[in-house]
Amino acid sequence: MSKTQFGRVFVVAGIAAGFAVASAAGAGASAPPDGSAPTSAIPDPAECAEGLTLNEGELTIATGDPAFPPYVIDDDPTSKEGFEAAVAYAVAELLGFADDEVTWVRTTFDGAIAPGPKSFDLNLQQYSITTERDQVVDFSLPYYQGTQAIFGPADSPAATAATLADIQALRLGVATGTTSLVFAEEVLAPDGGVQIFNDNAGVVAALQASQLDAAIADLPTAMYVAFVEMEDGAVYGQFPTTDETAGEPWGMLFEDGNPLVDCVNNAILILRQTGELDAITQEWMTEGTGVPFIDIDG
Repeated sequence: MSKTQFGRVFVVAGIAAGFAVASAAGAGASAPPDGSAPTSAIPDPAECAEGLTLNEGELTIATGDPAFPPYVIDDDPTSKEGFEAAVAYAVAELLGFADDEVTWVRTTFDGAIAPGPKSFDLNLQQYSITTERDQVVDFSLPYYQGTQAIFGPADSPAATAATLADIQALRLGVATGTTSLVFAEEVLAPDGGVQIFNDNAGVVAALQASQLDAAIADLPTAMYVAFVEMEDGAVYGQFPTTDETAGEPWGMLFEDGNPLVDCVNNAILILRQTGELDAITQEWMTEGTGVPFIDIDG
């Protein structure tokens, strides 16, 4: 995949602190976030959504302009190819909408966050759920929780690190105020400690000056930095993580106060229960990115 393709898609992943704000997911905060309720006990999303969309008998979904892989393939969400395209259609089906009843519109990332009426029922553009954004828009329950990843120059010794001991011997850097810093310090615990930088620009400068062997960030940020901001970057691997050290949660974005949020939350809970959301994530965010998992427990 070219740097142009990765251009905008990963910039929106962000690295700001705020993992704990998943509980601020708008009107759906009362729904069990772990999907613990039996599927049969979850209210029918289709009955819930009846009469709540912008246009009767139609679900309007927004994505970026353009939309990039692995979220949307070939900038065509109607193909259902790509992580967010596949999730959108899975939710739409549970809401009672056939494929030909789904209409796609395009928005800018920042424009959709702005207060006021929306031209869509829901928007998927890798929106991290934050308390600041939740003041002016609503979010669904998370449909994706990022993994942590290790990245740097393609010719770094880190490229062949395969065990925790290999990684601990490296000079690692992380941007401050991120879940990645917690993961690097508490889970990876490199022998020489973690070098902390004010932002990713500092991390990149240190990598390019050979002051670091590798850096840690959530996977979308790692891919953006490695493939867009670096001349010859690579993402060596991603790590299985706990809830405490995972990247920021992403939610579907809605106009503030939109009652459709509860219906979508029910659909997401069902997708979790049935395993369909895990399968979509595996296909597009693990196999689709080509970034292997590194087992640090072995």
